[in-house]
Amino acid sequence: MKTIRKNLLVALLAGASALTGWAQAQDFKVGIVNTDRILRDSNVAKAAQGKLESEFLKREKDLNDAINGFKVAAEKFERDAPTLSESQRVTKQKQLVEQDRDLKRRQREFQEDLSARKNEENQMLFEKAGRAVKQVAESERYDLILQDAAYFNPKHDITEKVIKVLNASVSK
Repeated sequence: MKTIRKNLLVALLAGASALTGWAQAQDFKVGIVNTDRILRDSNVAKAAQGKLESEFLKREKDLNDAINGFKVAAEKFERDAPTLSESQRVTKQKQLVEQDRDLKRRQREFQEDLSARKNEENQMLFEKAGRAVKQVAESERYDLILQDAAYFNPKHDITEKVIKVLNASVSK
């Protein structure tokens, strides 16, 4: 009889403990943030993209014009090569090779500069988004915020709230 009571007491305590754990788990609040949406839909991201486009637009146009000019010159050389003297042909070839080398260098520098600026803008965006996530988490008392989960129930998605906080910070 004592062992039955003892087992019953242990079972009741274990059940109460499990019930308490379940109740605490119910209070645990989780949110998920979709970074791609923030980078695509927030006004901060759109402003950064516009800033980059305006900053690099003229340089990209100049580079494309130079590439088109090189193509025209290369086609003209191909057409005229049979009628040119050997020294003229060698000179034109050297000029085209030098022009091609210069264009490739300019393209590489352009891509490096653009990539560096994108990284700078993205870093600032991530810092602002981090502050917005923290603000949402603190104001709505989230226990855990996850980023880019493989799967989640849409009811846990707080991306729109974060975007609203970000957009509000831009308009200030």
